[in-house]
Amino acid sequence: MFEEADAAFDGLYAEQLLELTKMSAEEFDSVSPGNDSNKTYTILMKVVEEASKRNLQQAELAEDIKELGDQAISLAKKIPSLGMILEQFNI
Repeated sequence: MFEEADAAFDGLYAEQLLELTKMSAEEFDSVSPGNDSNKTYTILMKVVEEASKRNLQQAELAEDIKELGDQAISLAKKIPSLGMILEQFNI
């Protein structure tokens, strides 16, 4: 598991993963209070981690986040570099 996590943090979206890990509970609760925000945050982290490990193109990452729904999009936009990727693809 350590090797997988290490690969993700060395991958294409390492900066975005680091920014996500620095988010406070208050920040992701501002998108959707309660357990939903924690669940959305966890899923978003997994999506970005997988994109980083696989070196997905920005369009693929943006589409994967879009498929997670409005809460994930709002949460991702709190990270400036992810927000720019989403904006680039009109999400």
